[in-house]
Amino acid sequence: MVMTALGVTSPVSAADLRHAMGHFATGVTVVTSVGPDGEPVGTTANAVSSLSLDPPLVLVCFDRSSLTLEAVLAHGAFAVNVLAAPQRHLSANFARRGLAAAWDEVRHRPGPTGSPRLAGVLAALECTVEHRLPGGDHEIVVGRVREVETSAEDVAPLVFWRGGYASIGP
Repeated sequence: MVMTALGVTSPVSAADLRHAMGHFATGVTVVTSVGPDGEPVGTTANAVSSLSLDPPLVLVCFDRSSLTLEAVLAHGAFAVNVLAAPQRHLSANFARRGLAAAWDEVRHRPGPTGSPRLAGVLAALECTVEHRLPGGDHEIVVGRVREVETSAEDVAPLVFWRGGYASIGP
């Protein structure tokens, strides 16, 4: 609902909320885990946030119908792979619904929990599931960060803003 100084005026539609939140620039990640068959799974996510430094926690929001969410909960672990600007192709690949994301051309290696770490990312955070909470049509998964790895390369991040990719810097 839209609130004014006088009270509630009208409900907020999904389209209105999407449009308004599109004005909030976010980084782009691919959250990966291992499916029940032992194969890697992943989904593009920008609803990712640092939650706590002590203990080290992050939160990730997944669509309730996400197969990656199902795998994360079954496996009990996941990796947050922070994409660099040249990795738009990975963002598009992992934004596909269902099992349509192709792993054939995606360079990756398993981290300590077995969750895939994508090659060339700016950072990888390996997490175990700490909590899960309902969040409307999404589920919020809180992960305890077990290991981090960052890139020494001077590459800009992949940023999403107003429905498309944006650049940072000159």
